[in-house]
Amino acid sequence: MTSVALFGAGGKMGCRLTKNLKGSRFDVRHVEVSADGKARLERELGIATVDVDQALDGVDVVILAVPDTAIGKVASSIEAKLRPGTMVIALDAAAPAAGHLPDRPDLTYFVTHPCHPPIFNDETDPQAKRDFFGGVAAKQHIVSALMQGPEEHYALGEEVAKVIWSPVMRSHRVTVEQIALLEPGLSETVCASLLVVMRQAMDECVARGVPKEAARDFLLGHLNVLGAVIFEETPGVFSDACNKAIEFGIPALMKDDWKKVFEPKEIAASIRRIT
Repeated sequence: MTSVALFGAGGKMGCRLTKNLKGSRFDVRHVEVSADGKARLERELGIATVDVDQALDGVDVVILAVPDTAIGKVASSIEAKLRPGTMVIALDAAAPAAGHLPDRPDLTYFVTHPCHPPIFNDETDPQAKRDFFGGVAAKQHIVSALMQGPEEHYALGEEVAKVIWSPVMRSHRVTVEQIALLEPGLSETVCASLLVVMRQAMDECVARGVPKEAARDFLLGHLNVLGAVIFEETPGVFSDACNKAIEFGIPALMKDDWKKVFEPKEIAASIRRIT
């Protein structure tokens, strides 16, 4: 069996991965430093942890399910214990892109991240419909990158990724730089910011007298139909009135140079703040 050392196994993300790895073909060694995390693994999953040396003894794959700010520290602390050819998997591009992984050309570095369950989906199971993060019951897509290492290692990295993020639909191969464009660039700097603005706009309507439930229902319903047209989920066109509102709305809401958030130096600055 392929051996996997899961660092941060008892954390919020680690527990998700632990549940999905349980019963897989992988021999998983669980590493957790916090007493709460260890207790959670034992209480919820009946899993005992092992120490670092035991986890890394002849291990094939190391998964770093720890916060971005801890990636560099954890990776540096175990570097000397990793034999050449070991695969180290990061769950976000921030720390790898920032250069926080050890300078070890003989190690394989693999980065993978979930796309999360899409808004437009075919889920009917109640649990899947409420699984907004993914990795529990709802199907999702994923992105992965082979940062360094032999090409034949990509298949193993992708296999692990499909297990930890399961159930998976499409698996996209990209580069680490492209994942950084997607997050923090597309998903957080742009999407999350604009969604916060939408919530603030809804609250403004409420402050001006619209019942909150009515404002929320109206906004979320329009997000569904407008998004379906804009993202080509369904054929359709907007009314002249809607197009006119967009024509005047974008300049009122967005700076002319807003796309500079995708420039390499801006992405790098965002990653520095995260890590």
